[in-house]
Parts: sequence; C-alpha cells; structure tokens
Amino acid sequence: MNIFEFRNLLKTENKKDKRKSFFRKLIKPVETGANGTQDYVVKKGSGKNKIASTRQ
Repeated sequence: MNIFEFRNLLKTENKKDKRKSFFRKLIKPVETGANGTQDYVVKKGSGKNKIASTRQ
C-alpha cells in the first residue's frame, strides 16, 4: 500500500465517522406519555377528566 492509497483510506474513514456523528445529532429524545400517548383520560360519565387505570 502506498501513501496515496493510505491517505484515501483515512479520508473515507473520516467521512464515515462524520456522517455517523451527524445522524446521531439529528435524533432527538422522545418523552413517553407526551400528548396523551400513555395515559387515557375519561371524557364522559362520573369519572370525567380522570386518568383511567385500565383500558376498557
């Protein structure tokens, strides 16, 4: 392997690492239960506006 091939190999590895880190930065954490995705609120009846303990 000569110097030219070695430099090209290093460049491609650096590009791969930069691309991986860029995509990792784009991923944002998600809150569970945000916007009512986990708990259900009763809308009608005697238990109105209460969080349901079980899904019925």
